[in-house]
Amino acid sequence: MAEVNTSCNIFEHKKKNNEANGYTDELAEKFASEAGIEARPKETVKEIDERGAFIRQPNAFITKFGDNEGELKAYGDKRYKIYWARLCHWSNRPVIARDILGLHDVIADEVVSGTGESNIYGWGFPTYKDYKDPDTGAHFLSELYKNGNKDFQGRATTPAFVDLKDKKTVNNDYHRLTNYLEVQFRALQPKDAPDLYPKKYRKEIDEFNDWLFPHINNSHYRMSFCTSIEAYEEAYNDFFESLDKLEKRLSENRFIFGDYITDADIRLYPTLERWETYYYHNVGPMKKRLSEYKNIWGYIKELYNIPEFKRYTYFGEDYGRRDKRSFIYRLSVQYDYDKLWATDGERKKLSQDPDHIYLRHPKGESVEDYQSEISDSIWNSKSWEDRNPKNGVISVDASINPLKGLLKNE
Repeated sequence: MAEVNTSCNIFEHKKKNNEANGYTDELAEKFASEAGIEARPKETVKEIDERGAFIRQPNAFITKFGDNEGELKAYGDKRYKIYWARLCHWSNRPVIARDILGLHDVIADEVVSGTGESNIYGWGFPTYKDYKDPDTGAHFLSELYKNGNKDFQGRATTPAFVDLKDKKTVNNDYHRLTNYLEVQFRALQPKDAPDLYPKKYRKEIDEFNDWLFPHINNSHYRMSFCTSIEAYEEAYNDFFESLDKLEKRLSENRFIFGDYITDADIRLYPTLERWETYYYHNVGPMKKRLSEYKNIWGYIKELYNIPEFKRYTYFGEDYGRRDKRSFIYRLSVQYDYDKLWATDGERKKLSQDPDHIYLRHPKGESVEDYQSEISDSIWNSKSWEDRNPKNGVISVDASINPLKGLLKNE
């Protein structure tokens, strides 16, 4: 399990990365040539449409977990490992879910970092001996992608769900990966594990999550990678209009769907936390900081103080950049973030069950009862038009919780 996030641990992580400074671009090029790995494609070249808008690549490994022919099996004994990056909010989500569900002894994890001096070849293992992943022998995450599909041409992204037996990526679908952990790995969870994805309400949760992706989760990247002012303003306005909706929703709901944490909260938290502490530096004039939204600010602080969320929160890191003038470089390890992000407990008043934050599975529900087909996501379509952010529609306005009062512990 990853270490608890403290200033000391942040410092040690930075020290460990600094010790790996001998990993030059020349070495990375040598390793890449030996493995047949090409340079990482650039988002600002390969994922920009004719309007200058950033249209994120679809996930390449989307085979479902299940019992049907051709589907992936939910093995235990750490046959699978989640490869993730500390500051990648897409990849924080499955490790948060894994820990909440009690699967840390079932599914292993590995932190990846940039390679060489310039990260030309993408994520890798700079802190290990010979710059290799000890479990697979790979220098780069993209090698595990190539093992899974020799024709893979895109960016090797995190999270990557890797089968250690075959040393290959089998799933990188952050749109649905947490759902597979919740549903298909139910038999491997403790009997009293929380219900983050109640079967009766999966349609509503999926719909919200698929709205959340373009409007909140991907908005920072839409602003950061776009190449036209029109695309920038579209993403900017979209993000802040969506924040207004969430602010209203959270004024009446402790969590996104009411009294209990669901899969949707796990998707929302890392994005908001990262925005408040880092992303906003990169997107131009700010309309408002998240700390100016009373309910959103209270919401993310409450989540931060839950161990499984706090464990994957990294205030003092900056993607390996070393700008000595920055606050992160100069003072972050000395800053008392726990004091700044302390919660006053006021949000409990919004709940009918204030002393509990997780929904329990219904009495008598079997593993088989809990199973269902996990829906497909439009955001994995190969069509650029399908992946256009305008398709992030929702049948009930995002400011309204359609499950208000419906999630209840027996």
